[in-house]
Amino acid sequence: MKQIPILGFVAYSGTGKTTLLLKIIPLLKTAGLRIGMVKHTHHKKFEIDYPGKDSYRLRRAGAEQMLVASKKLWALMVDIEENYDEPPLSQLLPHLDHNKLDLILVEGFKHEAFPKIEVYRPSLGNKPLFPEDQTIIAVACDESNVVETNLPILDMNQPNKIVEFILDKLILCENTLLN
Repeated sequence: MKQIPILGFVAYSGTGKTTLLLKIIPLLKTAGLRIGMVKHTHHKKFEIDYPGKDSYRLRRAGAEQMLVASKKLWALMVDIEENYDEPPLSQLLPHLDHNKLDLILVEGFKHEAFPKIEVYRPSLGNKPLFPEDQTIIAVACDESNVVETNLPILDMNQPNKIVEFILDKLILCENTLLN
């Protein structure tokens, strides 16, 4: 399997990770990158399928893996039998088609060790994660001059600058973003 660079975006819930990624992903796509995405949710049980649909009924009947496909889209739903507190990122990544990706972005999984950008809003009153997490490589912040660190501080209101940072890291690391 091809080794794909992985970069996470971490923060406390409600800080704006998804909002920032919604701005960054199209810019990365415009730069020619094929992006894979893994998003963590705090909901213990969630459904992308719903009651009444055949695929939902087949899963409920006992299918542990359910792949639904159409002309333009397919989705795989897998029931996890292991008793993880949360599924580890390493268990999820192999499900992506690495041969069709240039970069994997991860939202969440803040307690795992892989390169991450912290999304930090001082006005929310949360303490930053970067002093305790050595895998954070930069801080995206909405206020200037309030964060004391040697890490790069990225203006989260300038997603194009964050994309430049990511692209620079990819080039500097010869397409192995600190893996």
